Amino acid sequence: MKRLSCLVLVCLVVPAAAARAQAAADPVSTELRRVLDSFATNLVATAEEFPADKYTYHPTPAQMTVGATMEHIAQVNNFACAKVAGTPGPTMSRPQETEKDALVANLKASMDYCRQAFAGLTDDKLADAVTLFGTRNTTRFAAAIEVTNDLIDHYAALAVYLRLNDLLPPTAQRGR
Repeated sequence: MKRLSCLVLVCLVVPAAAARAQAAADPVSTELRRVLDSFATNLVATAEEFPADKYTYHPTPAQMTVGATMEHIAQVNNFACAKVAGTPGPTMSRPQETEKDALVANLKASMDYCRQAFAGLTDDKLADAVTLFGTRNTTRFAAAIEVTNDLIDHYAALAVYLRLNDLLPPTAQRGR
């Protein structure tokens, strides 16, 4: 019984200690992963919360619809996270703005891809050169910030869209 207790303790302590060690060794990339995960979770929850009949909603003609925004986020994620990972990004279908299930599936897949890309980041890799948006030479850090800033920007806009439709954004709901 004593051995089992020790084994359980080791199984609980070692992963937590390893995570703390990685955070201490790579504080910037660890924070980038935290921000990505937070806004990825919020955007997927937002996509799921909007009723399918609201995917054509946009407050003004100049703004993207909910559906177009979800498609845009998934496309940008796959492009920019490929730069973060240093590998070709996945291709995906381009559903119509009314196809909620397909748009949510693409969004989730793009968030999973970004999480994988960010999982391989270390602070040492952040200064690596990448080409972003055609011929713009920059760093892997800039590509990662492009992803997180884009997610933050779109979540802020979609939170307003939700409120304009008498729905609460995920971050305003109790228990979150």
